[in-house]
Amino acid sequence: MPHDLPKAYDPTAIEDHWAGYWVHEKLFDQPAPKEGEDGGPPFSILLPPPNVTGRLHMGHMLNQTEMDILTRWHRMKGDRALWLPGTDHAGIATQMMVERQLVAEGTSRQKLGREAFVKRVWQWRCHYGGAILDQMRRLGASVDWDREYFTMDDRLSVAVREAFVRLYEQGLIYRGAYIVNWCPRCQTAISDLEVVYDEHKGHLWEIRYPVHDDAGRETGEYLTIATTRPETMLGDVAVAIHPEDERYTHLHGKKLGLPLMNREIPIILDEWVSREFGTGAVKVTPAHDPNDFALGERHHLPSINVMDDTAHINENGGKYAGLDRFVARKEIVEALTEQALLVGVKDHVHNVGHCDRCKTIVEPRLSTQWFVKIQPLADKAIAAVKPDAQGNKAIRFVPEMYEKTYLNWMENIHDWCISRQLWWGHRIPAWHCAVCHKITVARKAPTRCSHCGSDQITQETDVLDTWFSSGLLPVSVFGWPTITAKNRADFDTFYPTSLLVTGFDILFFWVARMIMLGCWFSTDVPLQDGSPRRLSESVPFREVYIHALVRDANREKMSKTKGNVIDPIEIVKQYGTDAVRFTLASMASPGTDIAFNVARTEGYRAFANKIWNAARFIFMNVDRAAEVGIEIDLFTIARSLHLYPDEGTLADRSITSRLAATAGAVNLALEAYRFDEAASFIYQFFWGDFCDWYLEIAKVQLDFSDSANRDTTKKSLQILVGVFEAALRLLSPFMPFITEDLWHAIYDGQPPQKSIALSSYPQQTVAVTNPVAEDQMATLKEVISEARAARKERGVAERAVVPAMFYSDASGNGIVSANVAVIQGLAKTSPIEFAVHSLQSPTKRTTAKFDLDLVYEAEIDVAAERERLTRDIAKYEKGLASAERQLGNEAFLSKAPPHVVEGLKKQDIEMRLLLEKAREALKSLPPE
Repeated sequence: MPHDLPKAYDPTAIEDHWAGYWVHEKLFDQPAPKEGEDGGPPFSILLPPPNVTGRLHMGHMLNQTEMDILTRWHRMKGDRALWLPGTDHAGIATQMMVERQLVAEGTSRQKLGREAFVKRVWQWRCHYGGAILDQMRRLGASVDWDREYFTMDDRLSVAVREAFVRLYEQGLIYRGAYIVNWCPRCQTAISDLEVVYDEHKGHLWEIRYPVHDDAGRETGEYLTIATTRPETMLGDVAVAIHPEDERYTHLHGKKLGLPLMNREIPIILDEWVSREFGTGAVKVTPAHDPNDFALGERHHLPSINVMDDTAHINENGGKYAGLDRFVARKEIVEALTEQALLVGVKDHVHNVGHCDRCKTIVEPRLSTQWFVKIQPLADKAIAAVKPDAQGNKAIRFVPEMYEKTYLNWMENIHDWCISRQLWWGHRIPAWHCAVCHKITVARKAPTRCSHCGSDQITQETDVLDTWFSSGLLPVSVFGWPTITAKNRADFDTFYPTSLLVTGFDILFFWVARMIMLGCWFSTDVPLQDGSPRRLSESVPFREVYIHALVRDANREKMSKTKGNVIDPIEIVKQYGTDAVRFTLASMASPGTDIAFNVARTEGYRAFANKIWNAARFIFMNVDRAAEVGIEIDLFTIARSLHLYPDEGTLADRSITSRLAATAGAVNLALEAYRFDEAASFIYQFFWGDFCDWYLEIAKVQLDFSDSANRDTTKKSLQILVGVFEAALRLLSPFMPFITEDLWHAIYDGQPPQKSIALSSYPQQTVAVTNPVAEDQMATLKEVISEARAARKERGVAERAVVPAMFYSDASGNGIVSANVAVIQGLAKTSPIEFAVHSLQSPTKRTTAKFDLDLVYEAEIDVAAERERLTRDIAKYEKGLASAERQLGNEAFLSKAPPHVVEGLKKQDIEMRLLLEKAREALKSLPPE
């Protein structure tokens, strides 16, 4: 063993080395299985592809920590574990980044032209893109880097084009003019999901529209409407009222003059209009409001678009043409006031939509776009989540509450606008004919129109929504639509993937679309035996784990505006990757947000340091053993859970059993995605059972000077090293760096595998579980703890060794007599005398199992002792009353698990005994 570990644990000294080693050695590569090869059951997981523009934030860190823990755990269990990394081309975000660079250079994408601009974006991507994956490499993510993908890769682009063409041929993609969410800054349509609504204090303007007679003259009567967007009135084509609204019955069939525009518009009747809201009269602007568009469709009204792509008034806006929409609003309101057509202005609070990317106020706008007819795809995606006739679900959500959220959205889903007015992205494979004006959709670029044969065709300028290409994951990364003999094994082995770990924020953006497109297209790929692929085999993943949101220490959402954003890279630099990972894991409970507190990270940095010091102590003892001729067998260490289950000292037998029990608990917790529980079990074992107790006992029982007990010492040292090695493997998925470093040190740089990540994960086995040893060890710990408490209470000097009196039953006496050396070493009590009768001393320490007292002459503080015993009596009475209340509740007893009832009965007996002893001790105190 290399026993020259630095005195202080320094994560910066080891993390870069091992992160580079893992990548260089390709330790986590998972090639396609060869025919007849047995590589264990598959576990495959896909990294939600971060934007190519992205940098790591706390949400990413949590997501990747959980995925890495699960992937490392499955790999160590012997599964064929594959974690697929990749990035998304992020159409809007990436185009924005490059356009900002161009502006700084005094140019623009329009000046460059489309071809040159796209080339410039590719250059930007090669130079700056993928930074977040570099950060993942540095943080040790155990992904297969040879499988890294980019959503604009040629092979994925083929899948995107095939999906579009196939859906078009199936009649599921169409093109038409509809109201979309338009971002004037990004100058593209965006989906409903990309619109963020904020409560806004605005106004409600009430405007009078003059009523006209049949000759088109003003009658002197007005119809008042209310609007939050006066500028859109320039495109009004009607005013709607409810047909049963008695206030306006006399206006049926009449027309109105449109203020400021010198245009006559009809009054239409529609039951959609609410008689209670506002004035009961609604202006109809089909080109600028989705509800108005529906009204216009029902009543065959024209649509007048009065804004251009940048939200400036266009030529249809009369004298207001060229004005920004909000400047036009101001001038329109002033003009209405001058013409006495503005009735009033009221304060009005309403939700205003903003572009999620650039935060610009979104404009509902009539635009010709491409859409996916979503319903047939949604039907399959709904069936995949609902239980079948046998009660089985093809996809399971964790936590389960997200299943209801998903189904509610899917059952009310609208057609999906998939076109974006960008230059960066997958260009839509459609060509427009200048002669017959029809569209040709093709897999390969055509030279002529498929309808009239003309060569005057130009490709659609729009690109596809980014989520269209990422929605084809993971079916596209495993070779669809071209499944060949080369990639067939990949598809058969790893599709469907086992799990998707993601956040709630992209449940509809991405998860739902993956399910829809995956279920729709993977059915084309038959199973390995040639049989049709069922729905359960067509889903993109079998489980979806929705992780929590990382908030600040005050449970507030992190935002740049609040200034409470925590940069994980900065925290990593300060405390190390392992400490940050363990912090996130220890707080990651399904369905509960994480309040990230740096103080906890500092605590887990101390935990890593504790492990480091434990290693130094162990290596020091191995060196001491070697000096006297005791050599341990390194390669039996890997079997440490099976070492001497019924041999060795009580401490040896107990720690082996505790390790087995902890391994069982951790495995169960990870199966249920209870990262917090798994981390807690490991922490309690490593810090408490191993470091605080077993190592301290080892200092007493490892006696290299006693040649007569050399075999016992060797066996204890072997168990000490073996348990430490197994505990490192248990911790490895959570803290991969420190465990890798120390594991290699144990094996003197020549371990049985290249990495601890390739070794086996500890499992619980009945053969090494020893509840008797654990129970006896609990008693021994309690004796030592009570002796230490008595020393402190009596004011015994730290180094002073004092005699002790001990009273218990035969079992307790046997435990103490067999471990006198340990008690004397850890509690400095010597000698220990065994009493025949219960101790009567007022200074005794008493438990349900024993009495203990120090033979130490010191003046008793009777008042303090009386106060202590009085507190104890009150505590025991309260505990006894609680136990009796539950044990007397028949309803509770009929429902409670047997082990809970047994625990209460045991508590009742112990409390009665402790209460009786405390009362006796109180009576024996001398009067004050």
